[in-house]
Amino acid sequence: MRARAPGKLVLSGAYAVLYGAPAIVTAVSRYAIADTGRAAEFVTPEVRAAIGDRCAPWFDASELRGSEGKLGLGSSAAILVASLAALELAAGSSGEDAGLAAAVFEPALVAHRAAQGGGSGVDVACAAHGGTLIVRRTEAQLATEAVRLPGGLVWEVWAGGAPTSTSSYVAQVAELAQREPALFEERLEALRRAAEAAAEAVRRGDAGGLVAQLDHQRRGLSALGQAAGIEIVTPALAELGALAVAEGAVVIPSGAGGGDVAVFVGLAPPSSALTLRRERFGHTRLQLSFAARGVHAC
Repeated sequence: MRARAPGKLVLSGAYAVLYGAPAIVTAVSRYAIADTGRAAEFVTPEVRAAIGDRCAPWFDASELRGSEGKLGLGSSAAILVASLAALELAAGSSGEDAGLAAAVFEPALVAHRAAQGGGSGVDVACAAHGGTLIVRRTEAQLATEAVRLPGGLVWEVWAGGAPTSTSSYVAQVAELAQREPALFEERLEALRRAAEAAAEAVRRGDAGGLVAQLDHQRRGLSALGQAAGIEIVTPALAELGALAVAEGAVVIPSGAGGGDVAVFVGLAPPSSALTLRRERFGHTRLQLSFAARGVHAC
């Protein structure tokens, strides 16, 4: 039996979601596929944590990877959710989307956190449910709210070609929290406020308000990275971001940041000057759509 699950983009709430703030995450039209009819050539740590010694399905996540490796689109979560869904189908599940998502979400969330030593779980939620979600993490659960992004916005997704270790960056931010708690809390509070305001802008359908709050987050992520000694906002993204702001738009790293993937958001397409600068930095535009279908039989 075959199933597929989408990748994701974190549009808002990076890092802050780990400390109770809402994240905005959208499923993208690039998928991982799992097939119980073939034996896995490699078993990811997340899948092994979920199924133990059972035979793992074969998978293909090439849509979520680039020539330099992962793109930062949540491939590990997509592989895990697709693999568990394929096993559910092989065990006799009806294959209805909502039922399949409900069956795999919790075990996938537990396994993903066990294999990665924590994490927000937003990528698992997105791979299971699809669409665009506001996600908030609590100690007891992961609350999800299906939403639509405001109309009138232009979105572009840019791949930087330099994969980043999310777990490493998260660990270094956690080290900052231990080393300089007052500074960490100051940086985090700015990100929390912007994440809450971005979620409210989405609920209101306020395109301009969302762009403004994402710019606040861009600056907040840069400040957090400087304090932690990591390049959440790389020099290239800092320059592209400054050019975008001059055009009334924003360029923000998705998720943990670094050289993985960035998102352009504006009320108009990027200028030719911004596009040329992006190309000179080696950032390629990815062709994909948002609010993609969640895990399903295929």
